[in-house]
Amino acid sequence: MILGCIADDFTGATDLANTLTRRGMHTVQTIGIPKGGAPEADAVVVALKSRTIPAAEAVAQSLAACRWLKANGARQIFFKYCSTFDSTDEGNIGPVADALLDELQSGFTIACPAFPENGRTIYMGHLFVGGDLLSDSTMRNHPLTPMRDSNLVRVLGRQTKHRVGLVPYRAVRLGAPAIAEAYAKLEAEGVRHAIVDALEDRDLENIGAASSALPLITGGSGVAIGLPDSYRLARLIRRREGAAALTKAGGPGVVLSGSCSAATLAQVERFAAKHPAMAIDPAALAADPEKTVSDLLRWAAEKLKTGPALIYASAPPEKVSAIQAQFGREKAGEMIEHAIARLAGGLASAGVRRFVIAGGETSGAVVSALGVEALEIGPQIAPGVPACLSYGTPRYALALKSGNFGGPDFFGEALEALK
Repeated sequence: MILGCIADDFTGATDLANTLTRRGMHTVQTIGIPKGGAPEADAVVVALKSRTIPAAEAVAQSLAACRWLKANGARQIFFKYCSTFDSTDEGNIGPVADALLDELQSGFTIACPAFPENGRTIYMGHLFVGGDLLSDSTMRNHPLTPMRDSNLVRVLGRQTKHRVGLVPYRAVRLGAPAIAEAYAKLEAEGVRHAIVDALEDRDLENIGAASSALPLITGGSGVAIGLPDSYRLARLIRRREGAAALTKAGGPGVVLSGSCSAATLAQVERFAAKHPAMAIDPAALAADPEKTVSDLLRWAAEKLKTGPALIYASAPPEKVSAIQAQFGREKAGEMIEHAIARLAGGLASAGVRRFVIAGGETSGAVVSALGVEALEIGPQIAPGVPACLSYGTPRYALALKSGNFGGPDFFGEALEALK
C-alpha cells in the first residue's frame, strides 16, 4: 500500500476510490477498519461514518483508521471529506485534520475540496457550486450540515485553534513548483492548514504533484487526481489501466434513497414517473416501525416481479424541517436510517443483489446492514460514482451516490450499469 485514505462517509469513500482507480491505482474500499491485514492494493480507502457524529468520536475513529493504515504500510495519508465541505462550526474537518497531523508528527497540510468535473471550484478561498457561491447553493438548507459561509478560510478557522491560510490561484496557475513554494512560505509563517484554490483538473494535477511529499493531504476526491502520476514518477507503483468490468451480480434491482438534496429529489421524481415508487411515511414509521417496514417489503416483493422499484425518504427542505420539528432532528434521522437498513436486509433475504443508494448516511446504513466488508471498484457511472461489487458471499452490485451527484436519470442509468 502506498496511499492510505480515511473517508468521513461511504459515498465519499467510493468517490475517492473511483478517482484513484480511473487514474490507474489498484484501489480497494473497506467498510470500516478491517479486522485483519490490508488487502493487496496500491491504495486502500477506509470508509467511516464520521461526518456528522460528535467531533471527539470522529477524531477517535479517524485516528484508529490512520494507525491501521500506517501499520499496514501506507506512506501517505489522505483524509477525504465532501466537495461541499460539509461540516459545522464545531467540526468535524478541523478537529480530525488536527489530530491526524499530530499523529503523523507533521505541522502542515492542505484543504482542497475542489471537484471541477462536478462543478465544485475554489477561488480566493471561496467555494463555488456550479456558478453559485456555496452559501447561495442548495447546501445552505442541508438538514445536517447547512453551509452558509463560502469562505473556507473562515469556515475551517472556526474549527481549529491553528492558523488557516490560502494558496491563491495566482500561485496555483504557475504549476507544482510555485504551489510547493507557497506551502513552504505558509508553513514558515506558522500556518497549519492551507486552503488551495483550484478551477480545473489541471490545477488539481499540479496540486497533487506539489503535495506528494506531505504526510497528510485533506480534501475532496479531486485533489487526488495528481497523486498516481507522482507515485509512478517515483517508481512506487506501476502503470495500470483504469477500472475493469465487474462480475455480474444479476437479480432484481432496487433504489433506496434517503438524501434530500435537490439533485436527488429530481432523480426521485424522474424515476418515479416511469417505475414503481413508494415513500416512507415518517408518522407511520414512528407509530409502528415493524408494520411499516413489513408493508414496504411486501409492496417491493410484488413490484420487483416486473422490474426495478424505488423506496425513498427523500423530501424537500420544508417537509424535512416539519419532520425534524415533530420528532427531533437526531431521532428523525435515526428512525429513517434504521428503517432503510432493515429494508435492505429484507430485500437481500428475498434475493435482491443490485442496490442503488442515494445519500451518505443512507449508504452507510445499507452497506452495514448487508454485512459488506470491502468493495471492488468498477467503471464510473457518473462523476464521483463508480459501480462497485462487494467481496464475499453473496456479492452485491452497489452504486453509492452522494446526494448532490448524478444527472436526473441517474437511478435508471445506475441500475443498468449494475446488471
